[in-house]
Amino acid sequence: MSRLHEVSVEFEVPFHDVDILNIVWHGHYYKYMEIGRTALMRSRGLDIADIRRAGYAQLLVDSHCRYTYPLRYADRARVDAWFVSVTPRLVIAYRIRNLKDDRCSARGQTILVTTDHEGRLLPETPDALLKYLV
Repeated sequence: MSRLHEVSVEFEVPFHDVDILNIVWHGHYYKYMEIGRTALMRSRGLDIADIRRAGYAQLLVDSHCRYTYPLRYADRARVDAWFVSVTPRLVIAYRIRNLKDDRCSARGQTILVTTDHEGRLLPETPDALLKYLV
């Protein structure tokens, strides 16, 4: 899998993310992926406000996550995010690693499409955004 512009963000698992078994609830892994995606886009000079100013929006149309090793309260973790492809849609892959135990906790992927300012789906990532992503 090609890794375009990989970024990493480290964090500590907060208490409010764990369940009664002291394990991160599965839905929070998507939040961690969002943290990685935001860092990846910002590393390329694009934030949500920049995309909106350019007259576009991006919608998440597909996501999945495979859980492989638990994260627990106060564990140090890292989310890595990178572009798999940027056209016709943005495909971003993620790896979440438990740094305390040096194990991969989850792998995931999201697919985003671009719309114009009126919400119409565009067939490809527009050049105005693409110039930041490649």
